[in-house]
Amino acid sequence: MLRKRYLIPAGAPLILLVCHLITALDVPLDLQQPPTLTHQSPKDYIVDPRENIVIQCEAKGKPTPSFSWTRNGTHFDIDKDARVTMKPNSGTLVIDITGGKVEAYEGVYQCTVRNEHGTAVSNNIIIRQSRSPLWSKERVDPILIQEGNSLILECRPPAGLPPPIIFWMDNYFQRLKQSERVSQGLNGDLYFSNVKTEDTRNDYICYARFNHTQTIQQKQPISVKVLSMDAINETIAAFLNDTEFYSDSPAGERRPTFMIPKGRTSNKLVLRGHVLKLECIAEGLPTPEIHWRKESGELPSKRTFHENFQKTLKIIDVTEADAGLYRCVAKNSLGSIHHIINVTVMASPYWITEPKNLVLAPKETGVLICRANGIPDPSITWLMNGIPIENSPKDLSRKVDGDSIIFSDVQTGSSAVYQCNVSNEFGYLLANAFLNVLAEPPRILTPANQMYQVITNNRALLDCAFFGAPIPKINWFKDDQTSILDGDPYVIHDNGTLEIHVAQKDNNGKYTCIAMNDLGKAENRVQLEVKDPTRIIKQPEYRVVQVAGKVIFECKVKHDPTFTPTIMWLKNNEELPDDERFIVGEDSLTIGEVAEIDEGTYTCIANTSLDKDSASAELTVVDRTDPSTDLELTDESERSIHLTWTPGFDHNSVIEKYIVEYEDGLHEPGVWHYLTEVPGTKSSAHLELSPHVLYSFRVISVNEVGRSQPSYPSRQYQTAPAAPDENPSKVEGAGNEPDNLVITWQTLTGIQSNGPGLQYKVHWRQKDVDDDWTSVTVANVSKYIVSGTQTFVPYEIKVQALNDLGIAPEPSVVVGYSGEDLPMAAPGNVRVRVENSTLAEVHWEPVSPKSVRGHLKGYKIYYWKEGSVFKRSRRHVEKKILTFSGDKTHGKLPGLEPFSLYKLNVRVFNGKGEGPPSPDEQFETPEGVPNAPAFLKILNPMLDSLTLEWGAPSHRNGLLTGYTLKYQPINNTHELGPLVKIIIPANETNWTLKNLNYSTRYKFYLNAQTSKGPGNIITEEAVTIMDEARINQPAEDADKVRPVGPVFGNINTTASEDFANISWEYWGPDMSFYIEYMVEDSEEDWKKEFVNGTQSFFVIKGLMPGTTYKVRVVAKGHSDQPVQSTEEVFKTDPAMASRQVDIATQGWFIGLMCAIALLILVLLIFCFIKRNKGGKYPVKEKEDAHPDPEIQPMKDDDGTFGEYSDTEDHKPLKGSRTPSNGTVKKEDSDDSLVDYGEGGDGQFNEDGSFIGQYSGKKEKEPAEGNESSEAPSPVNAMNSFV
Repeated sequence: MLRKRYLIPAGAPLILLVCHLITALDVPLDLQQPPTLTHQSPKDYIVDPRENIVIQCEAKGKPTPSFSWTRNGTHFDIDKDARVTMKPNSGTLVIDITGGKVEAYEGVYQCTVRNEHGTAVSNNIIIRQSRSPLWSKERVDPILIQEGNSLILECRPPAGLPPPIIFWMDNYFQRLKQSERVSQGLNGDLYFSNVKTEDTRNDYICYARFNHTQTIQQKQPISVKVLSMDAINETIAAFLNDTEFYSDSPAGERRPTFMIPKGRTSNKLVLRGHVLKLECIAEGLPTPEIHWRKESGELPSKRTFHENFQKTLKIIDVTEADAGLYRCVAKNSLGSIHHIINVTVMASPYWITEPKNLVLAPKETGVLICRANGIPDPSITWLMNGIPIENSPKDLSRKVDGDSIIFSDVQTGSSAVYQCNVSNEFGYLLANAFLNVLAEPPRILTPANQMYQVITNNRALLDCAFFGAPIPKINWFKDDQTSILDGDPYVIHDNGTLEIHVAQKDNNGKYTCIAMNDLGKAENRVQLEVKDPTRIIKQPEYRVVQVAGKVIFECKVKHDPTFTPTIMWLKNNEELPDDERFIVGEDSLTIGEVAEIDEGTYTCIANTSLDKDSASAELTVVDRTDPSTDLELTDESERSIHLTWTPGFDHNSVIEKYIVEYEDGLHEPGVWHYLTEVPGTKSSAHLELSPHVLYSFRVISVNEVGRSQPSYPSRQYQTAPAAPDENPSKVEGAGNEPDNLVITWQTLTGIQSNGPGLQYKVHWRQKDVDDDWTSVTVANVSKYIVSGTQTFVPYEIKVQALNDLGIAPEPSVVVGYSGEDLPMAAPGNVRVRVENSTLAEVHWEPVSPKSVRGHLKGYKIYYWKEGSVFKRSRRHVEKKILTFSGDKTHGKLPGLEPFSLYKLNVRVFNGKGEGPPSPDEQFETPEGVPNAPAFLKILNPMLDSLTLEWGAPSHRNGLLTGYTLKYQPINNTHELGPLVKIIIPANETNWTLKNLNYSTRYKFYLNAQTSKGPGNIITEEAVTIMDEARINQPAEDADKVRPVGPVFGNINTTASEDFANISWEYWGPDMSFYIEYMVEDSEEDWKKEFVNGTQSFFVIKGLMPGTTYKVRVVAKGHSDQPVQSTEEVFKTDPAMASRQVDIATQGWFIGLMCAIALLILVLLIFCFIKRNKGGKYPVKEKEDAHPDPEIQPMKDDDGTFGEYSDTEDHKPLKGSRTPSNGTVKKEDSDDSLVDYGEGGDGQFNEDGSFIGQYSGKKEKEPAEGNESSEAPSPVNAMNSFV
């Protein structure tokens, strides 16, 4: 039974291994052993005078050890001091100082722990009281100093225990700002490399914080006034009497000098493992820069830090290699100075090999090693049970050899505690290690049946903590293997731990640890499970999203199937905000309505109990740039100005460009126009201006998100008016009447007018005629009409702008025409060349240019069909038009109908309209091939014959010469058989094919022909019906190749509203059949219906209207595996609205039913009377009296009334049902079950008989035969009633 699971996360094995090595030497507490110190207070113990003194001393051993203390080298009798108590089962002292003085208990304390097997001693624990003395009272005089001089503000805090932390603040408890010029030294003083007038203040306050007592003390504020040379003469007299004045000469620029340390060189002593801090602070003007380097080597990059604006060099965890010369250099523009610091590294003793507890069996040999180092070299002293070893009893089994004690042939009484004291002038080390002589059989200390879990490819460590004397030998076994696990990939450590370097899945299993020595053996079993790692296979990706958008971070995790990971999302390594916009899904994080505060790093963490994986992605939120600000106009001139602005915040999207817009306050106030744009790297633009405009400017920033809001407008700037610089554009001349010329142009805008009083001077003259220009000056309009012109004559035109200050430059000349008139002539010599039955080409001669009387646009051909060649059309003639642009003289007429009579004419047209038509030309198109027959139906499919019926082509395109019919059989694999061809006269529209194979699918091809060839083909498929009498006669079909059974073929379904008829073909041994069906895409199980006998069809009843089903046929023998057909899909017909009419609610129907019921009741009474009289009432007579079988009452079982029946003429009535087994006898109907291919309008009634006829085109045919799908008839309703 597994009792506990140990999870080994990746990265943990080394830590576990260290722990194992330490705990492997522990002696179980149920065994005799000397005392071992487990906890003690630090050597230098500074206590808070406000709290009790607690000096710790904890130990273990058997028998339970006792505790005693010495103070300042003498026995400390705690029983004589009521303030001192010792905790139960412990050596820890608690000194109650309430109402007492801590000073009385200061001193050097040492704890002694002993039992019958030895004595252990603690370090010397020095107890000192923490102190935070008050600042000595002193007078702090104001300081008056010249600008540029150096200054030192001394702090001189009181000596405390431990030393205080120094910092400078003002009266408002705000830390004073420090820099390369002003900084605090390691001694707490405030150094100014040079002072400025801004340093003037009266609240330079030095604070000392004593952390141990949690108190802060402050020095008296120091007042500093910095004077410039101009102010010195005015103020020096007022300050001389009560102010200390620094410097008696003007302070100018100077080379650096060191304020601290003094001189060219200095020395620094530091202990190994401590922190080395070297400081250089220099004064000078300009402020010097400080640089450090080591003269005899490189600075340790990972342990070196520069602090206090490069003025302090800090090296942590100092080693012997850090000793040497360090140079600090102070440099400004006037020179440099350097200082050499000689660093000496000393070391208090530190362990190389600390002595460990030694457990030996009788007669065994062992060694205690105490090896340490230090600078200078430490001395080593051995003690036994707290007494110098040379003063302890002699023991022949013990030999002291410098830093080692060698034990040989030990005996049971040799147990003791040995102390090793290593010391030099900088400190000491004291270690206790016992020798315990025991004889113990092996025992496993690790709990049994532990479960270890580790991730694949990580290190696995299986514990086997043990104890025994002599030390047992450890072996490991896996599962039921007998071979010892040793060598790759296994390593057995001295503490018994089995290590697997790289755990794999095949390392899963049970492991057995066996410990053996001369006194016995012990074993333990553990189990290892190697798990798949947790990995994020779809990591979140960097996203850039607009404000108010949505972002999705994916985090899909693959993990060991036995774990269920927890997914946690962090933002900037903290929990997600408590905001409903953050939606954590199974494998994603969605943030909706993103805001700028959502920007940051999002981390997905997948945690299991054994490992974890994480992935991060940045979210950058972008938005439109904030509007630019501070628009300023400079460099003003008549035609230009310079605009500058301050860009707005870009919201993480680089500004691509700036758009400068302007408002014209004179001409279009409130309307802003585009002026120019500049790159996003600039924040100014030189703007070209127009005269006579009252300008305001604004700037729009554009980044990838879009355009910012416009900036606030600049101040207004108005330019002086001037004559126009340009003339109107888009000058045109075109008459709209045959006797005028309309001159139009695009007027100048207000900004283009350049001044007030804008007008236009219009010039025109007839082209190629030696006439002078005619001109007229008009107001600010865009059109002028010249009347009385000739028709379609070219004119030269120009329009010039002018205002109150002058005219524009000379305008360019354009050519326009006076108005057009309709063409006067028709194209001549129109000829038609018929190229084929659908295409003709028309040629004509162009009209003269003069007769066009306008711009020649092209020619139009009007053409229309008069009718067929042999039959003129009497319906409305639709004319078609084809347009040919330009001066073309021919064109083609596509898309003509073959064997048709056409007429056409040609007309020229210009911008005004069309000219007169040419005389009509007549032409005929030749015959073409016909279209496909209009339809093709299959009628009356029988065993060996069927009839085809078709319609004539809708477009014969000539005289039909006949039809071509081709057909061929198709087998079950859709392979085509031999093709049979039949030529049918043109006057036939149906054809009967005989001598066909029964139950065979055929494909038919039919097309019509003219003298030009065959037309398009129409195809259809049909199946001859099956001869049921031959189904069970395999000998007759011996010549047909059948599959090696069992196998199904030709599965066909035909559905009605609430039932479906299923038929199939089967080849193979005799087996039982059943039908399985279900609603498609549902989760319900297949429903099963058994088939009676060997029939190859079945009717599924009780289906839902308008529902899609799946069905399959299954054959099953007594011992054979079931054979299934392919699954077929069918859909039942929807419920017909006409069938949903509740006729029973109609008044006339209720009256009719009552009359019929009354009549039947009278007949029953009459029959009953006749029977009692012994007479017979044959049903035959009743049938003769009422020939309509629907009004004959019947019984559901056999269709008879009572015991009366006519066995000779009995036939099924309409609405009757087949027996429940669904069989149909041959003599009951001439119809047989047939395989009907891909379906059609043929239907089956509920007993499987065929209704209607097969149609390849699936056209709706009137149903014949059984009409059970209609609403119940009144007679059937009465049958149920009776």
